[in-house]
Amino acid sequence: MSESVIRMEHIIKTYYEGKPNELEILHGIDLSVNKGEFVSIVGESGSGKSTLMNIIGVLDRQTSGNYFLEEQDVNEMSDEVRSNIRNRRIGFVFQNFNLLPRANALKNVMVPLMYGEEKVRNAKERAMEMLAMVDMADRANHRPNELSGGQKQRVAIARAMINDPAIILADEPTGALDSKTGHMVMDLFHRLHEEQGKTVVLITHSQELAAETQRIVTILDGEIVGDKGGGR
Repeated sequence: MSESVIRMEHIIKTYYEGKPNELEILHGIDLSVNKGEFVSIVGESGSGKSTLMNIIGVLDRQTSGNYFLEEQDVNEMSDEVRSNIRNRRIGFVFQNFNLLPRANALKNVMVPLMYGEEKVRNAKERAMEMLAMVDMADRANHRPNELSGGQKQRVAIARAMINDPAIILADEPTGALDSKTGHMVMDLFHRLHEEQGKTVVLITHSQELAAETQRIVTILDGEIVGDKGGGR
């Protein structure tokens, strides 16, 4: 039996709860992702996929329902534990890279280590290893404004990987890139999945990108309307 990394049971998310303009965004989501899967969650703008991503990433809390991350009940966690999980167990990759503009690539990759419970020895060496993994070691001393979009995203992926997370959560990671560069970034996710066995959850509106993943979960109007094998 496969080990579940993400298990969601009847997740409901409501904004303005109890007010006249109450708005229910997610209507009872049931979702499981097993260790080592490469899953895309695909939906148009306004479908609820970003709200779902925020709950998966422990950035937001559901209104009701149960969420188990690596078999731990997220509902029961303190804010401190949730923060630690975001830093150590989930590697985030965002559309707009979210790099620190005044820090070079090496320092950007080291950021998650600075927020850890203990100072990681050899942090610089570890960060250089991650940059080498994404073919960016020769750009270690460059700031974001000296890098192309694809290079910025590779730095962001190196940063996401530095704590050896259980899950890589990628939100429209090729959205700000041209098609060719986007494919290079997707190839990197495939490498992490196939060579390191990483669990990758890709949030996207692109059916083309979703088709590259093992499994495609389709969300529409706050409900999962499809869950099928992808093309990989």
